[in-house]
Amino acid sequence: MADKKALLIIDMLNDFVGKGAPIEVPGAESIIGPIKQEIEKARVSGYPIIYLCDCHQENDPEFDLFPPHAIRGTEGSMIISELKPQGTDILVRKNTFSGFYNTGLEQMMTKLGVGEVIITGLVTNICVFFTAVDAVIRGFKVGVIKNAVIALDQNDHLYALGQMEKVLKANII
Repeated sequence: MADKKALLIIDMLNDFVGKGAPIEVPGAESIIGPIKQEIEKARVSGYPIIYLCDCHQENDPEFDLFPPHAIRGTEGSMIISELKPQGTDILVRKNTFSGFYNTGLEQMMTKLGVGEVIITGLVTNICVFFTAVDAVIRGFKVGVIKNAVIALDQNDHLYALGQMEKVLKANII
């Protein structure tokens, strides 16, 4: 496995961040600054920045679990302006909890020589967690920036961080 890192920014979309969003994540604004710091580190170090973005069709089965959100082509499916991708940043659309499922992310990271992912974004116990699980299953090292992830509920956040650290052997930074 390669030794290059990649920064993953998960679901920092209009439909999750801010007041009145369809799936408003309380406190999501608090992780914008730490994510910006990680982006700057990645740019300085020259490793890839990959945005994993929820993207659904209007009748997506996930809407049986959660309110409609991140519908392809809507403003809600766009990355928040504070974290807008630049230059060589990569955007990967996903339609389920894991950034690896049916997205080509694994092949892309292999081609880029990535062996470790640094994970940030939303939400700790769902998309962050399932992406971390799939990364470990595929042989990638995982780091999670604890002040750059957040969940809908603090207990879920802490539980997911604990599971990633204990079970996945993720480095909780």
